Amino acid sequence: MSYRTLLREHRGLLGIAFLAMFSSSLGQSFFIGLFQVPISERLGLSTGEFGTAYALVTLVSGFAMLWFGPSIDWVAPRRFAVTILLALLVGIALLTLSPWWLVGLLGLGLVRLCGQGMMSHLGNTLAGREFTAMRGRALGLVGMGLMLGETLLPPLVAGLLVWLGWRELWWSLGMVIAVAWGLMLVGAPWPTAPRSRKDRRAVDEGPRPFCERRFWRLLPLLMLLPVTMTGLFIYQAQLTEAMGSSLGIYSLALTGMGLAKLPGALLGGHWVDRLGPVRLARLYLLPFALALLLAITLGGHLAVMALMIGGGLAMGAQESIATSLLVRLWGAEYLGSVRATLSACMVFSTGIAPAVLGVALDMGASFSAVLAGMLALLVGSWLLAQSVLASPEAQGVKR
Repeated sequence: MSYRTLLREHRGLLGIAFLAMFSSSLGQSFFIGLFQVPISERLGLSTGEFGTAYALVTLVSGFAMLWFGPSIDWVAPRRFAVTILLALLVGIALLTLSPWWLVGLLGLGLVRLCGQGMMSHLGNTLAGREFTAMRGRALGLVGMGLMLGETLLPPLVAGLLVWLGWRELWWSLGMVIAVAWGLMLVGAPWPTAPRSRKDRRAVDEGPRPFCERRFWRLLPLLMLLPVTMTGLFIYQAQLTEAMGSSLGIYSLALTGMGLAKLPGALLGGHWVDRLGPVRLARLYLLPFALALLLAITLGGHLAVMALMIGGGLAMGAQESIATSLLVRLWGAEYLGSVRATLSACMVFSTGIAPAVLGVALDMGASFSAVLAGMLALLVGSWLLAQSVLASPEAQGVKR
């Protein structure tokens, strides 16, 4: 089935998941970072204090994902969407209106949890659970919702701030998102939850990824891109200086990364359906590995462009591969629980990774050495995951 046929026959369900991914933009770091200065001034925090508070809020939201994320396996998706939408809007109100910094940080935490965390969790889980033979393509299409947010919102915010204050802009975007969800809640065909959870004891029936060796063997492979790319984003100044490049080239490279995500998502989804998630899991990091090798050996403007474009290709394909692989290993009916665990681990790691990388740079490590460490981590993660990828469950012998 082609992408055009998939859109024609399942546009309602794809629309729900796409909107969830786009809505997650309001809680993503790239969007909140646009308002770092006014938010810090509003809450009375210095730049360093805001960074520390942001890291703590992110870690707390990761723990919250472990608690609330699995509920999508037994809570009706429509009710799940309404709940996280209302919590997201409450978070925006607290963040923009509260005169007390602690309440404002609570609002920021709700925006992070319900935006970056639960909205993306809803979109990916619905696409991964409700589609079977077309799962890869569906996940590729749905992932474009976040890509649209990353591409559209920064210039839109820059333009609207000429006429609106930052708080009015947040309220306007929140209202647009709420209206879009209202239309979707009324007109879209919502699926049911795969299982019914009558009591709390039923939660124990599901898988416990933290207690399974195969999860820990697979985890570094799936976390590698979020961890390393977060480090490259945070320390962009050190990266460009070490490579003999400039922040202007880095800005162009970011645009290239955004453009590279599109073929990564569409081709990745297509190949997942044709070749299976196991083969793709063994190959999709190759563009980023080549980019790291190029940056270490050659440097210059080409290194910065290669890192962003290679990372963009791999990031575009990752969600289709990762979610399809989780379904293969743990089953679609428990996808919410397993994805919530994976998402929480990614949140923890991306919160800690910049601190670890910063310590390494402060201790005198060159950025070329940091890139070499990233390449070694990639190779080690790939090797560690091979036993899981070769298992009968991953090969589809047992589901």
